[in-house]
Amino acid sequence: MTALQEFERLEASGLYTPEPGAQRRDVILTLGDATLTVFDHRSDALSHWSLAAIERVNPGKRPALFSPGEDAAERIETSDETMIRALERVRKSVARTRPHPGRLRARLVFAALAVLAALALLWLPGALTRYTASVVPAPTRAAIGAALMEQVARLSGPSCSEPAGQAALRTLAGRLFPDTPALPSIHVLRSGAPGAAHLPGGIILLNQSVVEDHERPAVVAGYLFAEAEAARRADPLLELLDYVGLRATLTLMTTGALPAGALEGYAETTLASPPKPLPPAALLPRFAAAGISSTPYAYAVDITGESTLALIEADPVGPNRSVPLLTDAQWVALQGICGG
Repeated sequence: MTALQEFERLEASGLYTPEPGAQRRDVILTLGDATLTVFDHRSDALSHWSLAAIERVNPGKRPALFSPGEDAAERIETSDETMIRALERVRKSVARTRPHPGRLRARLVFAALAVLAALALLWLPGALTRYTASVVPAPTRAAIGAALMEQVARLSGPSCSEPAGQAALRTLAGRLFPDTPALPSIHVLRSGAPGAAHLPGGIILLNQSVVEDHERPAVVAGYLFAEAEAARRADPLLELLDYVGLRATLTLMTTGALPAGALEGYAETTLASPPKPLPPAALLPRFAAAGISSTPYAYAVDITGESTLALIEADPVGPNRSVPLLTDAQWVALQGICGG
């Protein structure tokens, strides 16, 4: 599916420039539900752009010129009217949900002054960081997450993008998080994350081994449940702000954006950090609500089952009574999402 309901699949030809002065390349543009993917003619993914961050460089002119963000160096040029109209519709839809920059800046400045006045006698950096994380709107979180994904791509390569595998991944997400207003954006990486990780903006990262080395999709479900629960318990934006420091936090609070270079190193730290263990009581209700056995995930995390014994003994469903999450064909497609 695409971000626009009337299109099951939307592709167009274009020219891709990875950086100023580089030679332009003939590419195929594919509009997804959350990203615009750039493929070369061998079907290799060259770049993934978050639809929430795409900017029009030359409004009203043809061929249309787009970039993946205000300060990004990459450019895409296309004359395909259907793709241009689709991207403009997506941009307008995102703009309607995004606070007006001037108003957002004014509100953040006012909030900053109020907080600084209240803390004049007793400076509490932690409280300021928590407050900033609580007032950052969803579009800004999405933009920060997209910027972090660019850092992740530099470290581990682009996320896996086989279309059938991505479709299966979206189906799985819909079944695991049916009551979530916005489904998580799930990316499978060929290397990097030791199992799984999560970023601000509802992004969950899975290592390729999570989908390839196990026999049941219940294992993938367990990793997704764990990251979603970890993000619910500890705001990933708050963890990011703790990393970038008070000066960058104040910049975000007063301007609505992090300073240039603030994210450098955070993606590497996130990918290198093993997932924090969660109490079984936090995960078992998710397995129970989805009708999935927690035992396969428990043994995937610890092959001996010693450290995950509670997930095995208190399994709310049992290995033989789990509801099917995917068809056999969908599971095979998900296991081949990286083209292996």
